[in-house]
Amino acid sequence: MKHRYLLPLVFAFAAAAFAAQPKEYQVTGPIVALTNDVITVDKGGEKWEIGRSAATKVTGTLAVGSKVTVYYRMAATSAEVKDAPAKGAEKKEKAKK
Repeated sequence: MKHRYLLPLVFAFAAAAFAAQPKEYQVTGPIVALTNDVITVDKGGEKWEIGRSAATKVTGTLAVGSKVTVYYRMAATSAEVKDAPAKGAEKKEKAKK
C-alpha cells in the first residue's frame, strides 16, 4: 500500500530534476584546434571554442581536421547586475499606477 503513494513521488522528483536541465545545443564541423581544455570547431567560417573537462564523453579519437559534432549546454559562470532600481523609486512607480 505504501508503494502506491511512493511511486508517483519518485516520478515527480525525477521529472523536476530532468526539467531543470538547460537546453542542449550542437555544433558540427572540422576541428581546427585542440587542447585538453578546448575544442575549436570551424562552423561555416566561424570558429567555435567549446570548453571540455575530464568528464566530457568522447566517442572516437579527437584530432585536428576530423569532422565532429559537439553537444553542449550553456551555463552561467557569473551574473552582474548593472542597474538595480532604487527602493524608493520602485515604490513611487507603484503609487503612480
